[in-house]
Amino acid sequence: MTTILFQGDSITDGARGRSEDPNHLLGHSYAYLIGAKLGYELGEKQPLFINRGISGNRVSDLYARWNEDAIALKPDVISILIGVNDAWRTMSGEPSGITDRFGRAYKVLLEETREVMPNTGLILLEPFILKTGATEEKWEEWQQLIGLYQNITRELAEQFGAVFVPLQAAFDEACTSAEAAYWIWDGVHPTSAGHQIIADQWLSVVQNSKLAIG
Repeated sequence: MTTILFQGDSITDGARGRSEDPNHLLGHSYAYLIGAKLGYELGEKQPLFINRGISGNRVSDLYARWNEDAIALKPDVISILIGVNDAWRTMSGEPSGITDRFGRAYKVLLEETREVMPNTGLILLEPFILKTGATEEKWEEWQQLIGLYQNITRELAEQFGAVFVPLQAAFDEACTSAEAAYWIWDGVHPTSAGHQIIADQWLSVVQNSKLAIG
């Protein structure tokens, strides 16, 4: 049995259940959509999908709980989507005067994962935003900061031999058929249609990579 762990913030969390009720364990995010499709297609192999996303998390918060919520679960594959809360805290000036830890904390987390679980596959998802709601007022600053995080994530994927899943271009393309708020209602949190974009991109990239679930 293959175990796939989804990690991240509220976008991954998707109001997931905190009990053992299998009806709600994956929440209603892209993790649910991926788990539903692959779980159906690979029923004879019964892959196990685990969601440990927590709303509000930054990458430093992931690292703080990594032993319990990642390493102890012994996953075969870890999929990580993180960054928007790191950006949001910086954009809102909270906490003021503190260094941006996104890149350094992410690197330490991946170093430790590779050290302890050298054979675990890593999938890094590109953080993304659209110009609506929370991001509209300081759009250029948001773009600059998220753009930096996107580059860091891509570079870390290369450095650690992870599969990189690009997402920003897919959301930008979607805006040619419907307004930004249709896909990401507040510029940060995807709607159900937005989660389908993430799931489709994940499946397209991962299932054609060295980490294909099968």
